[in-house]
Amino acid sequence: MAPAKGDVAGPSSSQDGSAATMKKRNRPQYHPFTQQQLPACKPILAPQTVIPVLLFVGIIFVPIGLGCIAASNRVVEVVYQYETSCVPAYMLDNKVAYIQNPSIDKTCTRILKVPKDMKHPIYIYYQLDKFYQNHRRYVKSRNDKQLRSPEEVNNTQYCKPEATHHGNPVVPCGLVAWSLFNDTYSFARGNEALMVHKRGISWRSEREDIFGNRVFPRNFQNGALIGGGTLDPRIPLSRQEDLIVWMRTAALPTFRKLYGRIQVDLHADELITVTLQNNYNTYSFGGKKALVLSTAGVLGGKNGFLGRGKEEHLALQYPLSRPAR
Repeated sequence: MAPAKGDVAGPSSSQDGSAATMKKRNRPQYHPFTQQQLPACKPILAPQTVIPVLLFVGIIFVPIGLGCIAASNRVVEVVYQYETSCVPAYMLDNKVAYIQNPSIDKTCTRILKVPKDMKHPIYIYYQLDKFYQNHRRYVKSRNDKQLRSPEEVNNTQYCKPEATHHGNPVVPCGLVAWSLFNDTYSFARGNEALMVHKRGISWRSEREDIFGNRVFPRNFQNGALIGGGTLDPRIPLSRQEDLIVWMRTAALPTFRKLYGRIQVDLHADELITVTLQNNYNTYSFGGKKALVLSTAGVLGGKNGFLGRGKEEHLALQYPLSRPAR
């Protein structure tokens, strides 16, 4: 006997029902958030609304920007670029040979004139141009564990090519420390020597948390190629503040780093004798270097970008005239 039609359709109907049940079971629970049906505000930016808002913002930010510019203008700054002026005339065509020849005296004496009264403290900076401290291979060539703990002095991972010397670890290792800036400056006003204070030029958090007070330099700058300054092996890294300042790598190729402070006032039109030791090699990569004397204002050093930025940002938002379409 042939099977009835109801018997044939039975298994198919059962399968469809289980599929429908499974589909319902996998369906997520309805919620306005998951279905992106939450109420939203979509304001229409009409001119009668936008113009008063921008005028209100301008009334607030234009005085703030003018105040920032005024604070920056009160900062007195003296900048002297010396990478060429301190090279003997007969070596100007071969500056690299000049800087790499240890028999040539690198002392350079210059007279700087104070343009306005400078109240202490007067900050001394060195400025470098075209020096890319943000280069990835340069930034990674260091080991913070070695800097922090005496138990990690043999840890020179990531420090190549300045990791070991004759099989012994270099402390501090890596290219960042190896390229330490080593120009020096001394100042005099007439017959009076101006003392340069170099304590406290680094951040306290760096001295206490990053550089250990029981970690001492070892085998530093003992290789065939000297990169920069040397370190006193009797002084722990936490007190080597020139090194600490240098190893806070800069984000831009033009940067300033704090060298020290002068704790006396300088008066307008005074002549300051500066004795420089032009030791640092910026000639191999066409870099520049400068000495900067600067006071500080409520916003720090001389920089009008913050004040101009506020005004320019407002001008971009609400130009005085619009081009015809």
